[in-house]
Amino acid sequence: MGQDKVKSVRGQVHIMPERCKGCGFCIQFCPNQVLAESDETNQKGYHFPYVAKPDECIACNLCEAICPDFVISVTADKDKEAASV
Repeated sequence: MGQDKVKSVRGQVHIMPERCKGCGFCIQFCPNQVLAESDETNQKGYHFPYVAKPDECIACNLCEAICPDFVISVTADKDKEAASV
């Protein structure tokens, strides 16, 4: 039924480490485990997330929506398309 024509969007995650308070919600709730906790800390002493699997982001924007400190933004990458499943 046209599934071969369905295109999934890829996303690009942008993180502002200095605003992060290390709650980990973005890491915990990412459906594709795109984010991971950094070994580094910001000036406040919190371990912030980093993009561990950039090619796995599907631009669902869940990390952006769940972040209580507005640390994360996601943009859809129109140049990349996910492989059809």
